[in-house]
Amino acid sequence: MIRVIVTGAAGKMGQEVVKAVSAEADMEVVAAVDPASAGQALSDGSGGTIVATADLAAAIASSNADVMVDFTHPSVVEGNLRVALAAGVDCVVGTTGLSIELLEALALTAPEGTCLFMAPNFAIGAVLMMRFAADAARFMPHVEIIELHHDRKADAPSGTALRTASLIAQTRREVPDAPGRETEIAEGARGALVEDVTIHSVRLPGLVAHQEVLFGGQGQTLSLRHDSIDRTSFMPGVVLAVREVGAYSGLVIGLERLMGE
Repeated sequence: MIRVIVTGAAGKMGQEVVKAVSAEADMEVVAAVDPASAGQALSDGSGGTIVATADLAAAIASSNADVMVDFTHPSVVEGNLRVALAAGVDCVVGTTGLSIELLEALALTAPEGTCLFMAPNFAIGAVLMMRFAADAARFMPHVEIIELHHDRKADAPSGTALRTASLIAQTRREVPDAPGRETEIAEGARGALVEDVTIHSVRLPGLVAHQEVLFGGQGQTLSLRHDSIDRTSFMPGVVLAVREVGAYSGLVIGLERLMGE
């Protein structure tokens, strides 16, 4: 039985994680941590409840947890990781906004054999979209990314867009010109440039998580799009990560690493 602590447990993603983990026969939620909602009873999805607590260190000490799943906020995830990793608890992180350099430094603080696993997106379809985009960029190097999220997302560009740009940069054979920046009428109209890939971020109520990768070539275009219309779309990937993280150590980035890539 894999013993799981969920941080940010009272948030929209956190509540889905509690339910998804509780539904698996080989894992259980042993603590739900959310300082802003301490004392609140959270549904486990099957008629039971688990009461949210405020102190992560105390929850780790009392629960003998194997894995921490973190969907919180960029301002607090670093502190959560420092506490969990120091205790030798494997971490599955969906909170984006931390640099690769910081994640690498945090992983080094953990005892040998402890894993810090981070994925910018836990939806299987989004991982496939990124894989297809990287492959397409080998043959169609003219590409831009449009990512769309709900208006309360804390970071822009999204972690998924940054990861997609990185994968494209690794595979395409040339970096073509991206004209228009020198003639912008409004600053930022052409988007942000990340690893020589243009990214446009949209933030609106009603959205969940969406991304389109647009390729242009002579006489043709190619569009790759993924839409998460419900937060449950991320749960199979979260469950996969919880189940597999114990087999890894150090920093591991990307759900594709657990999918045979």
